[in-house]
Amino acid sequence: MLQVTLDLSVEKVKALILQLPAQELLMLVDAIEERVETVAMMQLAKTGFEEWNKEGEDVYDA
Repeated sequence: MLQVTLDLSVEKVKALILQLPAQELLMLVDAIEERVETVAMMQLAKTGFEEWNKEGEDVYDA
């Protein structure tokens, strides 16, 4: 499959996004919001799993 890489600055992406019609812009905002929430939850969960990796916490290996 052909893969295309774009070299765009944040400002260029912002300019392109702001050209979208209102309905598509709202859909994009929803998608970005969902992604940000997922990343935030993953980062939060990561701190909980770090405790399992400590030496002597082999109770979880049983």
